[in-house]
Amino acid sequence: MGISENITFSGESFDRAAHLRGNPKALRALQASPDSRFMVLWRGRLLIDFSDTAKIVWMQPLAAMFNAASAEPVFLGLQNGAARFALDISEWVPDNPQPEPDFLDDNRVPFPSLPGHICFADLRSIMGALSSVDAGDAATAKGIIEWHKIHQYCANCGAKSRVINAGWQRQCPDCNRQHFPRTDPVVIMLVTRGNDVLIGRSHGWPEGMFSLLAGFMEPGETIFEAVRREVFEETGVRIGKVKYLNDQPWPFPSSLMIGCRAEALSVEITLDPVELESALWLSREDALAGLDGSNSAMQPARKGSIARFLLDRWLADTLD
Repeated sequence: MGISENITFSGESFDRAAHLRGNPKALRALQASPDSRFMVLWRGRLLIDFSDTAKIVWMQPLAAMFNAASAEPVFLGLQNGAARFALDISEWVPDNPQPEPDFLDDNRVPFPSLPGHICFADLRSIMGALSSVDAGDAATAKGIIEWHKIHQYCANCGAKSRVINAGWQRQCPDCNRQHFPRTDPVVIMLVTRGNDVLIGRSHGWPEGMFSLLAGFMEPGETIFEAVRREVFEETGVRIGKVKYLNDQPWPFPSSLMIGCRAEALSVEITLDPVELESALWLSREDALAGLDGSNSAMQPARKGSIARFLLDRWLADTLD
């Protein structure tokens, strides 16, 4: 039995109403309905209202900013009976463009004609501040928009594919192959031995940042096999008992993080320098010091991530 409490990005509020996706006439009517609302994305960022707590901005139909859209909106579903869409306006160019950050994007980009407290912001940078519902809705919109951005060509024959089914499929006009949004399974492991937890840091992370080990599953693997393989490949630590704890949609760009607890059978670390820059065993006391800021050499994963979720609950002894 895993942890039953909700995790960031798991609070989606839509009735996905898949029966409407193949009805273009109904969708056109919904796009024009005064009750419908649109979540607007720009280069992967979402439109956020920062006037109080951070919250998603839902725009009314035919807003002026929609003129920057180069594709039809994606139908997300119904919310309290009203239609919800996601619309990408990445073609818009701001007056004062900012350089792309190396790791985490804390920039807030305003849009002309909107109040100053409404800006485009990176979801990863604000995920811990959003409500459960907003975070879940945002993960759905960002995930499907990003899929369209990087899957515009048919993987079978290479031709430019077209959007169908209200944004939930693409079809190749040449070979007629249909393509569906992908979700990549990733195992992420709370590896413990006694009072210690195994953590690592990837190349290019901010100084001092560590997190739980994680890796993509491979064809033919079970979840538990992937946990054991990834930990051994990256650190040389052998794993015994594995237990599923919780999972998290992770729209960066399109993963499902499968959180597990793993018991280490060995402690010696043999680092794979290609996969990790560093790995170490951290005691509960040192982990707590990192969380409260008294250990400046160790910065934990950001709030909202499943890594932080699992680590917090291990420290509070509430995993089981």
